[in-house]
Amino acid sequence: MAQTLTGYHRALDLFEGVVGGVARDGWEAPSPCAGWTARDVAGHVTGGQRMIQALAAGAPPPDLWAAPAAFSPGDALMAWRTARKECAAALTPEALARPIPFAGLGELPLGDFLEGYILEPLVHAWDLARATGQPARLDPDLVHHAFATAQVLAATLRETGRLGPARPAPRGADEQTRLLSFLGRAV
Repeated sequence: MAQTLTGYHRALDLFEGVVGGVARDGWEAPSPCAGWTARDVAGHVTGGQRMIQALAAGAPPPDLWAAPAAFSPGDALMAWRTARKECAAALTPEALARPIPFAGLGELPLGDFLEGYILEPLVHAWDLARATGQPARLDPDLVHHAFATAQVLAATLRETGRLGPARPAPRGADEQTRLLSFLGRAV
C-alpha cells in the first residue's frame, strides 16, 4: 500500500510558508517556547527533517534539543528547503516500511510515524508565527489530527521535560486554542 502522507506534507507546507514570512531581522525574536528564539524553532523543525532522514537510513538521529539553531544557520529558509528536499529523497518505500522506535511505546513503521508527525511542524508553525508577528491560524483538519497525536504523546514528553504542563483553555475555545493550551502555550 502506497502512503501519500498528505497531512504530513500539508503541515510541512504550512511551516515553510511561515519560515518564508520571517523578516530578516526577525530570527532573534523570542518564541513561545521557553528560552528559544525564532531561529531555534525553525532549527528544531529543520532538524526534525534531518531526524526523519536518519531514521529512513537506519542511522542514529541527531539531537534536536541541544542546539536547535545549528540546523538553521544563515538563511533559515534555504536550510529548511534543503533539509526537506533531502529528507523527501530518503523516503523510499523501503524506508517508509522500516520499523523505528516510537516515544517509548514500541516500534512502528516510519510511514505510520509520519502520518502522525503533523503535530511537530504544525505547532511550531504557530510558535514561529507568534514570535515573528505573522498570522497564527492553523489548518483545522491538521489541528484535529495533531490533537489526537498530542494526547498520545503528552505524558511521555512531559516526563522528559520537553513539554510544559497543560494550561486551561478558555470556555468555548476552538480546537486550535484547546490544542495549544493542552501543549502549554499561552494563547
